[in-house]
Amino acid sequence: METRHAIISFSQGEKVKSGLIWCSHCAQIMQNLPTPEQMGAQRLLQGLIAMIANEAQVARQVSGDPVWLEVDKHLNNARVMVDSGVSHEADFHFTQALSQVNRISQRAMTHLIEQGLLS
Repeated sequence: METRHAIISFSQGEKVKSGLIWCSHCAQIMQNLPTPEQMGAQRLLQGLIAMIANEAQVARQVSGDPVWLEVDKHLNNARVMVDSGVSHEADFHFTQALSQVNRISQRAMTHLIEQGLLS
């Protein structure tokens, strides 16, 4: 892994991880909202997923790491669940995406530590 790609993967990974955690919390909170408010929450969640998917695409294009494709696949599955009105089912896909992003970030961080750029 090149240092430049490691830096991008690490920084994008941290950004995407926090977004995935937000999405997971939103999906859980949405279940307990009254029906009229669920529509607004669904739109918010759709927007968050779209923003995270864009960040994952940027990371994949710049870093070239194929694991970002797995993240994208899980985000698309989550998007389908949210669009279908079963947002609580999307949590599984958020967790799977989070696991993949964690893998990417860990590998990038290890490289940066080996290069003496992180301690």
